[in-house]
Amino acid sequence: MNNVNGSTQQQTWTQVDDYLNALLIPSDSLLEQALRTNAEAGLPAHDVTPNQGKLLQLLLQIQGATRVLEIGTLGGYSTIWMARALPENGRIVTLEADPRHAEMARTNITRAGLMHKVDLRVGPALTTLPDVQEEYREPFDFIFIDADKPSNPDYLRWALRLARPGSLIIGDNIVRDGEVINANSTDNRVQGVQSFLKLIADNPRLEATALQTVGTKGYDGFVIARVLESPTAK
Repeated sequence: MNNVNGSTQQQTWTQVDDYLNALLIPSDSLLEQALRTNAEAGLPAHDVTPNQGKLLQLLLQIQGATRVLEIGTLGGYSTIWMARALPENGRIVTLEADPRHAEMARTNITRAGLMHKVDLRVGPALTTLPDVQEEYREPFDFIFIDADKPSNPDYLRWALRLARPGSLIIGDNIVRDGEVINANSTDNRVQGVQSFLKLIADNPRLEATALQTVGTKGYDGFVIARVLESPTAK
């Protein structure tokens, strides 16, 4: 793909996202303010898009989830989408390694009036997950993994410890502009995603699929896995 064609494709993908979002997802001042707050603070533009946020919200509602684990808070944009899907007694535990990002997330979530549903933990997820396991004895219904990709295999192992039969595990950013198929990639993010997907494929406790996506954030995709009642041979 040359640069001109690539630019044209990206413009089309963005325009289609804008059209679908305008048609299906009402304007939301609190969510829009969260994105502005994150941008003004210099946070990386790694938030899910509005249609992806809505997808997470719908999946939680379909699941009837009351207990959610999010690995990778950033500025709390996806956290707000998911917290809104929970009943008043629901809880989302969200883990953020960067204290500055966590501060922005707390500001955004508080402004949205949702902090009573959110347990925001600050510190590298692999150091805070043991505390989560100790304090939350009931399994999580829904686990969203959207953090540093080299650690994805470890995050999956933790997700399986903290899930129950029927829980959903979602992994974001798995296509990496198509680099996921590059067996010779030296990018540790790509390698992390490849190992993550292989672990999902090989685990008899999981059934899964993955979808490629295009849109405002370019070419990427996500994986969705369901924890089975009992291991089955594949």
